[in-house]
Amino acid sequence: MNGFPPPADARIGILLVDDHAVVREGYRRLIERHPPLHIVAEAGSGEEAYRLYADLAPDLVVMDITLPGVSGIQALQRIVARDRDARVLVFTMHRDATFVEKALESGALGYITKSSPPELLVQAIRAVHARRQTLSPDVQAELASLRRAGGSGRNALASLSAREFEILRMLIAARSREDIAESLHLSLKTVLNIHYQIKAKLGVSTDIELMHAARQFKLLD
Repeated sequence: MNGFPPPADARIGILLVDDHAVVREGYRRLIERHPPLHIVAEAGSGEEAYRLYADLAPDLVVMDITLPGVSGIQALQRIVARDRDARVLVFTMHRDATFVEKALESGALGYITKSSPPELLVQAIRAVHARRQTLSPDVQAELASLRRAGGSGRNALASLSAREFEILRMLIAARSREDIAESLHLSLKTVLNIHYQIKAKLGVSTDIELMHAARQFKLLD
């Protein structure tokens, strides 16, 4: 990167990161209907995303944060550590403010949810390419609500890593630890350790207390 703006008709090369090939295909078609946006590569995991970024140096990354193995947040952190000028847009189903804060703290320039209208994805890509922070309206509302809440509960929740928060959401959705391990391509031992760490950070000792805490944090109806 030479620091000069690219010509107006220059292609904007995008690395698309999502663990579902069918989902990637749909977003590829949507994005490439809007030249000069162009998908240069696709990745299905955090490890692959980092490797492709290092190999190809794309202009922009559009990535989910729920990925097998290395989480999207961890991959984002590695990419930004390698290239502090990296432009990364998080595009995910998660609108929880804790995920948003973790992503922005890690260097993402944008965060929009998959429930957003298709045109918002295209607009967000262009905004992030221009180095403008962009958040989808539902994400902005979640952030505002969390910040109004304040208090020690918010601090406890914010102390969770992105992976811990992801597993917490799966636990309170009644997913078994074996199922979580399989879904995230982690060992059962790793999931058990993270489950313990979550309870320790939230100051609870049992799963019943964990569910009560989730209700207090408004993660559960």
